[in-house]
Amino acid sequence: MTLARGDNAEVSILVPANDEAESLPEFVRQCADALRDVSYPCEVVVVDDGSEDDTPAVLDQLAAEHDFLRVVTHRSRRGIADALRSAGEVARGDIFVFYPADLQFLPAEIPSLVEPIRAGEVDIVTGTKQGEYEKAFVSGIYNSLCRWLFGIRVTDLNAVKAYRREVMGVIPARPDWHRFMVVIAATDGFRVTGRPVKLLPRRAGQSKFGIGRIPVGVMDLLSVWFQLRFGRKPLLFFGVSGGVLFALGFLVGVLALVLRFGYGIGFRPLLDLVMVLVISGIALFGFGFVGEMLAGAREDLRAVGRSLDQLISQLQRRKP
Repeated sequence: MTLARGDNAEVSILVPANDEAESLPEFVRQCADALRDVSYPCEVVVVDDGSEDDTPAVLDQLAAEHDFLRVVTHRSRRGIADALRSAGEVARGDIFVFYPADLQFLPAEIPSLVEPIRAGEVDIVTGTKQGEYEKAFVSGIYNSLCRWLFGIRVTDLNAVKAYRREVMGVIPARPDWHRFMVVIAATDGFRVTGRPVKLLPRRAGQSKFGIGRIPVGVMDLLSVWFQLRFGRKPLLFFGVSGGVLFALGFLVGVLALVLRFGYGIGFRPLLDLVMVLVISGIALFGFGFVGEMLAGAREDLRAVGRSLDQLISQLQRRKP
């Protein structure tokens, strides 16, 4: 049996759960069946994300029955991104697998997601949903936009996925940004591929995603694109924008002078436009310089964080 006991897990399945009392017993049973005979030790870390049903009691019972199951509890609902981060903090594996507890994806497919990472071929494996589902149109638009904006060549970016522990270090701790894990990690140099996974109808409970999430998702997508494109070079955006506005202000000023002294036409709105354009251009230049200082500070913090992660990993490996 290779289900983890003690501290020897190599693969950790991270499972956010909100009001999933009906699905969790079957999910844990399927995990046990799927992972019992693999060649590496596995553990399952379930995060009770502020559930209001019987999920806490169900998890207590399951944890008492299964040594490979670990439970983390959020007092209130904090979302999948925070749940994955909380699970990652207590997980012991070097490879993480994000899997929902709603049984729409079969735990039997976890080994196929993990193997390319264990073989050293890639750093992230994202599942490509096979089957019909209600949000196929919205998901298709999202995936198409991501491929267009970020140049990621995998088909599906928003399903189950496996990834190295180090990937968590490049993901900002922001609500809902787990959906952009693949594009952010790929921008940072991590290798990505996809594997087909079967999508099943939801057996119990209700989906936590409604149509109201679409505008939020679009704004998040634009925010991620902006930060990845200009986050490390803010002056590239603000400087060019400021320069364009300043140049337009200069040209409008020349036009106003020609009209005033060449043709005796005084047009006060042109003077107002000159002031707006010039002041806006100078302000954007200022934002760019401030952004450069902040970007430099962020890079320094990232370097310190990576050094600490490496030190912690080395200390963990030295433990008897």
